[in-house]
Amino acid sequence: MVAELFDLSGRVALVTGSSRGIGRALAAGLARAGATVVLNGRDPGRLETARAELAAEHPAAEFHPAAFDVTDADAVRAAVAGIADRVGDVDILVNNAGFQHRQPLLELSVEDWEAVLRADLTSAFLVGRAVAPGMIARGRGRIVNICSVQAELARPAIAPYTAAKGGLRNLTRAMAAEWARHGLQVNGLAPGYIATELTAPLVADERFSAWVTERTPACRWGDTGDLVGPAVFLASDAAAFVNGQVLFVDGGMTAVV
Repeated sequence: MVAELFDLSGRVALVTGSSRGIGRALAAGLARAGATVVLNGRDPGRLETARAELAAEHPAAEFHPAAFDVTDADAVRAAVAGIADRVGDVDILVNNAGFQHRQPLLELSVEDWEAVLRADLTSAFLVGRAVAPGMIARGRGRIVNICSVQAELARPAIAPYTAAKGGLRNLTRAMAAEWARHGLQVNGLAPGYIATELTAPLVADERFSAWVTERTPACRWGDTGDLVGPAVFLASDAAAFVNGQVLFVDGGMTAVV
């Protein structure tokens, strides 16, 4: 049956940066598809709050917290080993952690540039490298890297984010080039402008919000629910022959001039 292709029952999914926003929505969606979900963030208190709320919203699902810094190689290795001991080997990795820093290039410090690249690009390399050996040994695994329309487009004052997401797009291809032969599917999911608590000030900015809706053929902001189906697809057996691709979920923004 077609539904079985999307069934994630019996699989462990680690979603980085999942205490709120897009990561939390993807965690909930993977759980609804049957996966046991490991939530990640750096703040143990916020992470536990998210776990408790998700567990209450989805009583049939299983959520586990794993607080660690995805930019710290030693912490990542220890956390992945701990997840394997407590929950099980990671079958699905969603590299979602990251942040934005808005500042013109000529005013941008090297420290701020490097902080964005570490959080948005290097973290995916570190966590992906930590889970891949187990996936390779088992002959199967799914990695979904959360990219952005900024992997394809650029706007003023967000150069580090644009560079990081462009790099993540090609890291996705590089991972697929090396690991697909071992039974892994590595793909990217590129959201357009999504309304979350972090983008709330932009949504509230009438001029910017009008630009988004006018620039997007669908004539609206996306919401986190728009990303769940594509993420479940890329994490499932339905995507068994999809590799090294980036799926843009942007209401058509990157399809038009």
